[in-house]
Parts: sequence; structure tokens; C-alpha cells
Amino acid sequence: MRDENGAFLARELTRLGAPPERLVVVGDRPDELGAALRQGLEADLCVISGGLGPTHDDRTVELLAQETGRELLVDERLRAEIEAVSRSVAERLGRPYADFEPGVRKQASLPAGGVALGLAGTAPAVLLEHDGRVAVALPGPPGELRRLWERVVEHEAAQRVLGRARPPERRLFRLFGPSESAVARVLAEAGEEDGGVEITVCARDLEIMVDLVFSATSAPVAEVLERSLRTAFGSEIFGVDDERGVAELVLEHARAASLKLATAESCTGGLVGARLTDVPGSSDVYVGGVVAYSDELKRSVLGVSDETLRAHGAVSKETAAAMARGARVRLGADVGVAVTGVAGPGGGTPEKPVGLLYIHVEGPRGEMAWNGRVPGDREAVRSRATAMALHLVRQLLTRSRDEAA
Repeated sequence: MRDENGAFLARELTRLGAPPERLVVVGDRPDELGAALRQGLEADLCVISGGLGPTHDDRTVELLAQETGRELLVDERLRAEIEAVSRSVAERLGRPYADFEPGVRKQASLPAGGVALGLAGTAPAVLLEHDGRVAVALPGPPGELRRLWERVVEHEAAQRVLGRARPPERRLFRLFGPSESAVARVLAEAGEEDGGVEITVCARDLEIMVDLVFSATSAPVAEVLERSLRTAFGSEIFGVDDERGVAELVLEHARAASLKLATAESCTGGLVGARLTDVPGSSDVYVGGVVAYSDELKRSVLGVSDETLRAHGAVSKETAAAMARGARVRLGADVGVAVTGVAGPGGGTPEKPVGLLYIHVEGPRGEMAWNGRVPGDREAVRSRATAMALHLVRQLLTRSRDEAA
């Protein structure tokens, strides 16, 4: 399981000028967790995620109280808040509230002097000042942690610690197209080891993220690195100092052009549509999609002809183009995007191996297509196909915008 919380907190703390000295992943055993807390409590700011639930193995707050020598006390105001949420859940599930009550008291128990900074579900964010230092415990689910993180940053105790920090300068470049090794080579040739610029290169789903963190004295070196990236990759840089996902960018470009978008998916099984609808407010752009896994649905719903399927097969550039056209016409959209391929692990042939993808986008000002083979298991192939489809839509929309300007 990937540690999303550690990466998020490291980025946030670095942005605030307090890069973490260490990241520790620890299990639920009291001795291991207690030892990690003792270490963490030596820092000016210790941020903990997870272990705030209602079950016996959720021990974070209990051990935080133990390691700071504080009594564990029920916060009645917090108990009432958690009770209200739990009663609603009990009613919805048709279970007696008595089943939830022990967990409610457990989650409402705080170390003496600790404060709750809000709830995500029934889990609170907990802040405790101890010996001039600050400890913060946040829920484990990444969405819940991120929802409560701003409450932490805004609290006066955290502000006192972060007020002593010196936030660095930062430039973030997001690229689609070049390989990670090509980006690394350009940075090396530009002198990445010189001048005190901290560089992080991260690759995920065919995107490359280059993060430059530097002080004011290192700004000239950062400028050289930036010029080198822009010269080498040009239009393959699709975002600068912008962490919005590609789905959000696609929706923004379509919205600006007053275009509606539809999807037709085979091997991705609706993942492209899911990424778009993950973005709040997507309904004003995204009209819907068709998951046409079988040839019959490709014919009957998307209008792919028998001749196309017989001559070229379901995994082909011709079928992808017909699917995109079908999505656009039959769903009443301006732009249609289609994905077909072999996700694996079975189903591949020498002519059409696992990882082979055909993606097509059609819009009022033209069309774009991509086909190729991507590496990875079934999950990776589907994830990369989804990213590729969204970026192809982004490229078509930005090209159309530039041509119209």
C-alpha cells in the first residue's frame, strides 16, 4: 500500500518551510507506536496520521497521552458531536446506538490539554502542546486527513511553530510525453548538482513532475534549470506551478470553449468517465459515457459497423475512431474520446499483445489519435490508458484553442 499521507504531509510541510526530518511508518503494536511517538515528540512539530478510530487497535491518542504523561479525559463537547454522527449511522444501518457508544467515548477521549480541531466522519484531528512543542494526530484515510489539515495549519499553536520557518521558493513543472530518463538527462546537463537547488523528479501514469525547491540565493541556478526544461520540452510541459489533475484541466478547457464531452470505453471500463466525474461541477461539461466491452454493444450503442469490427477487430485504430464518433453523435456531445485495448493478463496475441492501446478523440475542430503499447499489469495498463486518453483530449482542446486565437 502506497503511503499517500506521508508524501502529502512532506510536500505541505516543505512548502511551509518546515521539511520533515524523518518519515516513519509504524504498525499498531503499542511498543512500536510508543517508540515512534517518543522520537517524534522531540521535534518542534510532530504530525501523526492514523489510529484514531473506535476499535481497540486504534491507539494513537491513548499512547500520545501516555508518552506525554497526560490523563486521558472525555471531551463532552466532542463526545456530543461524534454521538450525533454515530446515531445517524446507527439509524441508517438499523442498529442500536448502544453498539456504537463505547467507540464514541473512545474517540472523544483526549489527552488533558489537547484540543479537537474538527471531525472527518467520527475521527477528530487532535492537537496537543507539550514542553513548547506541538503534536498533531490526524485520521488515516487520505481524504479525511487532507480535509482537516487546513484546520491544523490555521491553529495558533501550529502557527507559532511554522512562524519560525523560512518557506523556500518553489517551481513545479508537469510534463506529459518525455521519459523520466530524458528529463533527468536534461537536468543533469544543466548542472542539477550545483547551487543548492533541491530537485525531485516523480513519474506516475505517464506524467513527469519536476519539483524545484530553492532559497533566494539559489534562484539563479533554478532559473537555468527552468530554461533548460522549457527549451528541451516546450509544449510537453502542460503545467507550471499548477497541481490540478489532468481531468480538471480537460474540464476547464472544454468549459472555456463551451464544449460538451462524452466517453466511449472498452478496456478501461469507465475509468475515464470516473476521473472526470471525480471533479466537482463536471456535469456542466461531461454529458456521460458508454462502457462498451462487447462487440455487440459497440455496434448497437456506439454504431461501430460490422465491417469495421470484422476487418480490423475490436482493438484497432479504426474501431477507436468509430467509438469516439459514436460517443460524440449518439450522446449529443461536441467532443468524443474512446479507448480500446488489451489490458491483460490474458487475451493478448503476437499481433495484439497485452498493453496495446488505441485511443481516439474527435471534436468540432479535428481529431487526434494515439496507439502504442504501455508496460505493466492490468491495473497499470488501465490507469495509463485513462491518463493517456485525458491528455489526448487536453491536447486536442488546447490545439483548437490556439488555432482559434
